[in-house]
Amino acid sequence: MADLTHLDAAGHARMVDVGAKPETPRVAIAAGRIRMSAEALAAIRDGAVPKGDVIAAARIAGIMAAKKTAELIPLCHPLPLHSVGIDFAIEDAGVCATATASLTGKTGVEMEAMTAVSIALLTIYDMAKAIDKAMVIDAIHLIEKRGGKSGHWRAPA
Repeated sequence: MADLTHLDAAGHARMVDVGAKPETPRVAIAAGRIRMSAEALAAIRDGAVPKGDVIAAARIAGIMAAKKTAELIPLCHPLPLHSVGIDFAIEDAGVCATATASLTGKTGVEMEAMTAVSIALLTIYDMAKAIDKAMVIDAIHLIEKRGGKSGHWRAPA
């Protein structure tokens, strides 16, 4: 079990020691989507959701979530993020969210990018659930990561 980075020799969970690793620029991009009814999508697109500007609230929630990832996921390191951005695209059957997180540090920002996407999409659900309770959040995934020992990785197309 010692070969698994988050387990010690006895098989107990541990936070990985990154103290000796060099600091390098790191970027992670993640995406996901929420599928919904045409009525809910139109309300979001037209700014007609009673709770307010859904996309603006989701963007702020996602950025805040990225900054709190280490509080949410037990073995994540708290990271001094340089930047978190979230973009949204209205699609035929829902909304796609894409988050980019970056820093110069000793460990990657993949979890921060995926947390940002997850919470942004949950915020969309929360704000539009009065219109459509059957919305489905799916396809949350890492698109790309750059930096660190493993270098550049991009999800297969």
